[in-house]
Amino acid sequence: MDIIHRDKTEPFITKDGSEIRELLAYRNSVIRNQSLAEATIAVGTATQEHYHPKSEEIYYILRGAGRMKLEGELRDVGPLDTIAIPPGARHKIWNTGLEPLVLLCCCAPAYENNDTVMVE
Repeated sequence: MDIIHRDKTEPFITKDGSEIRELLAYRNSVIRNQSLAEATIAVGTATQEHYHPKSEEIYYILRGAGRMKLEGELRDVGPLDTIAIPPGARHKIWNTGLEPLVLLCCCAPAYENNDTVMVE
């Protein structure tokens, strides 16, 4: 049984500039076809706009306030909002609040740097 405690994971910075803690993926568990990570975007910052040719993503906002850009459409997001990001869709998220923006990110197939294409 794989049970990974969040505080036992090491944060790292992804290609898009967000701080990530990979909670479950093939790198640390029996999971093979997806990954689950916690992303933190600092106050006053944003990810860089990018897309994933293969992976679809789901963002689930845990805390903070943000603005999501998906294929040119902008929407304000906050706790309990869930965002569907299909493969190939350009996206970016800004922290527009006064605290860190924290979200869960599920990728299928699992997140890989080489499936991230930067557009800015």
